[in-house]
Amino acid sequence: MSIYVPLPIPTNSYDAPPSALPEKEQILYDRVFEHFSTDYTLPNINKEMTALMVDEKFWLSYECLLRYLRATNWNANAAIKRLEDTLKWRREFGIYDKITPEYIEPEAKNGKAFIFGFDTHGRPAMYVSPSKLSVDESPRTIQFIVWILERTVDFMGPGVETLAVLADYADNTRNPSFGMVRTVLEIIQTHYPERLGLALIAHLPWLLNTFFKLLMPFMDSFTRQKLVFNPVINDNGVFRTTEDAEAWGADSTSRVLEPDQLIQEGWNGSQPFVYSHAIYWEALVTLCEERRSRMIAAWHCMGGKVGTKEWEVKVVVRDENDQPQS
Repeated sequence: MSIYVPLPIPTNSYDAPPSALPEKEQILYDRVFEHFSTDYTLPNINKEMTALMVDEKFWLSYECLLRYLRATNWNANAAIKRLEDTLKWRREFGIYDKITPEYIEPEAKNGKAFIFGFDTHGRPAMYVSPSKLSVDESPRTIQFIVWILERTVDFMGPGVETLAVLADYADNTRNPSFGMVRTVLEIIQTHYPERLGLALIAHLPWLLNTFFKLLMPFMDSFTRQKLVFNPVINDNGVFRTTEDAEAWGADSTSRVLEPDQLIQEGWNGSQPFVYSHAIYWEALVTLCEERRSRMIAAWHCMGGKVGTKEWEVKVVVRDENDQPQS
């Protein structure tokens, strides 16, 4: 029997609660936190729009501030600058208003990208089919990719801050627009630092190697080290290398995705997933809207402030889900 909807978010935690920072890092974190938490207003924009919106305060979590600090090698001033640039970009790009499910849905109908399953670190998996992406540079396609990236973030459970991308080049000998891919890459590296945990690029024909060689100069070292070209896919799951696949055993940690978290088509998984847009889209939008609403409600109950820990918010939502229904 086929499955048409996303798999449920795992209820177990994949990491311990955030530990205390070393003294020097705590001082730098406090500097960034204080900058955004004391009657903060966005600089150099329309005076009537300088105050942070609820969604923006929610976004400025403890973990978010740390991601930007790590991305700037613990330079507090640089982290503040990048955070402010991203806050402005999110408004200008339309994250909170323009890019709605209704606006973006036409781009989703052919199943060019969807969320399904989780890797062995609990990272939600975003599948991408390059053959279904436009060969032309399409603004709405870029908006859709950012929208599905935001929804993948919604799927992250306690202790999970990164996602896995699974791109399948089977039966495909062409690439999407180079300009579009470069634009998306720039957005991810600039405004989603430390969000990419793994990128599996499967069945890549040698004819397309040049495309990625041309992209490499535009990738930072963090992004490049996450790429795995032509991973090993077998009955035991997905592995980075042949050595990992051969070394795999019941107690091994070399596997990156298990069969029951993988779709059958292209990835040899055990899940008979079929992308039927009408069914999948309604389920995805409903699940994400409900989950985000519950996270924001939990955040409000904790005080609704900048610097709230994502871990604590997600644990509350998880524990609500675990409660027996009356």
